[in-house]
Amino acid sequence: MGDNFKYRLEISGSTTNMVSSSLMDTKNEKERDHKKIGKELDLFTFSDLVGSGLPLWTPKGTIIRQELDKFVWDLRSKHDYQRVTIPHITKRNLYETSGHWQKFAEDLFKVTSRDEREYALKPMNCPHHTQIFARKSHSYREMPQRYAETTMVYRDEQSGELNGLTRVLSITQDDSHVFCRMTQIKDEFLKIWDIIDTFYRHFGFTELKVRLSFHDPKTQGKYLGTPEIWRIAEDALREIAKERGADSFEAPGEAALYGPKLDFLATDSIGRQHQVATIQLDLNLPERFDLSCINERGEKERIVMIHSAIMGSLERFTAVLLEHTAGVLPLWLSPVQARILPIAERHNEFAQTIFEKLKIAGVRVEIDSNNEMLSKKIRAGKTEKIPYLIVIGDQEMQPDSKLTIESREGSRYSSKIEYLIDKLVQKISSRDSNLHYTEDIMNVS
Repeated sequence: MGDNFKYRLEISGSTTNMVSSSLMDTKNEKERDHKKIGKELDLFTFSDLVGSGLPLWTPKGTIIRQELDKFVWDLRSKHDYQRVTIPHITKRNLYETSGHWQKFAEDLFKVTSRDEREYALKPMNCPHHTQIFARKSHSYREMPQRYAETTMVYRDEQSGELNGLTRVLSITQDDSHVFCRMTQIKDEFLKIWDIIDTFYRHFGFTELKVRLSFHDPKTQGKYLGTPEIWRIAEDALREIAKERGADSFEAPGEAALYGPKLDFLATDSIGRQHQVATIQLDLNLPERFDLSCINERGEKERIVMIHSAIMGSLERFTAVLLEHTAGVLPLWLSPVQARILPIAERHNEFAQTIFEKLKIAGVRVEIDSNNEMLSKKIRAGKTEKIPYLIVIGDQEMQPDSKLTIESREGSRYSSKIEYLIDKLVQKISSRDSNLHYTEDIMNVS
């Protein structure tokens, strides 16, 4: 999906639209810069040897990527999506058939083999996915076919446009393509819309604005297909947005090469608007690749494609999320969910016992056994925004004693290890995104 090169912000753009300049706090925005937070939390890095625009994700950053992707997959799997996998390069013939080579050849990374065959690093996944669908004949009873894949695509951005995670050369899309009949378009769009609403509500984006990104009839030659195909597709999106009661507006000229889109706009905690998820209706690629199913009358029936990405790109969504939360991630998403702080060397053995219990329960836990003052260990844990800091001293080692726990927001309280584990597991498994959850443990006897 998302192969509209002219409007790269849809997938990997760095610019955000300001809702109102009066909402912006320049100092606050600087402190929330995802590049600053990413360095403080040790999530990603860049190397001159690797190249600008090619982020390297650390173990902690990779945990965030994996957890976000798993969340999206869990939501998709409820609607019978199937995972697929494709290579990262293709012969130019694929993009000549799709129409991308003719229009966007200068934006592609090209590779030439030893025998001078020409390939390209994939800038999108949809043409590859058409070939998975086309591998065999499909009955109408098998429709829709829903494919999903989280994979990198590559686009040759100008070096001066690269910026942190928001404008990169390697873009990780949580991509999906639904191959369906015309009569199934509305139901499939609404299912994806449900996934988008659920996902963004988890992070406090409760009111998503919808841009109906349509083609500009004055420049019809920029798009694939006929004016009639575009009229049918755009009318379908108008009807879906109306039925959903969406806060929406039309934007001529913002469509993808092959079809119109619903682009979702989220406003973050300091008032900036970001384009995030997208759902795109495509009547053109099925025509160019001759994709069909066998209908009830035993005849070939042209199908349609629905492209969607819930996060848009993992890189850009991570940047938006880090700035939205100022790096204070919910427990389930935090790379380190608890850190154990033994006060002295004699407390290390007991600290290891607590560590093993938490680890067995599935909590991401560390021990800070450095020979430092407790206050310094606590300060380091709060700087790294670790949700729970568990202090182990003489008192905590007494029989039937409670653990002393300090939260990243500064609360200090006591809890039995068994109850702490129970609450942590419960909040992690439910993906509880409340950032202020200490009271559940504070008052336990």
